[in-house]
Amino acid sequence: MPILNAHTLDLISHSPEQTRRLGAHLGALLQAGDLLCLEGDLGSGKTCLAQGIGLGLGVVEPITSPTFTLVAEYQPPLPAPPLYHIDLYRLGNPLDEALDMGLEEYVQGDGVCLIEWAERVTPLLPKEHLWLQLRHLNASKRTILLTARGKRYEELLAGFRQKAFGV
Repeated sequence: MPILNAHTLDLISHSPEQTRRLGAHLGALLQAGDLLCLEGDLGSGKTCLAQGIGLGLGVVEPITSPTFTLVAEYQPPLPAPPLYHIDLYRLGNPLDEALDMGLEEYVQGDGVCLIEWAERVTPLLPKEHLWLQLRHLNASKRTILLTARGKRYEELLAGFRQKAFGV
């Protein structure tokens, strides 16, 4: 598990179950207003990670990719904030359609906002967020590169390192 610097963590997940566990560690640390931006090819583990994040927040209902609905809202037990799971894969004109669907309201809302295919709307995103880039290594292994952008996300990444790896 190489730690590149205080702003970046590069790790390998060996299975979908491990990706969910990593997501659960991260989800347990999230708070209202947090923005997670997921980037990765189809099948790279974005939805597995989102499922884990939901578990960490306390979401009890199944989390699936909102590819056709664009946004799925989950309300974990209070006091946890709601989870807004957004999937931008199917947008034809991502910047305009994301604005039309109210992306800014979700990003600036009272919940945790998790965006799959976030690279499609980079100009619309706040400067501060946690960027998670997932890549295939083989049939079951994935790399996950977490990049903290901003003080809140540097603290979040440090907390995640401690919770998930004890470092």
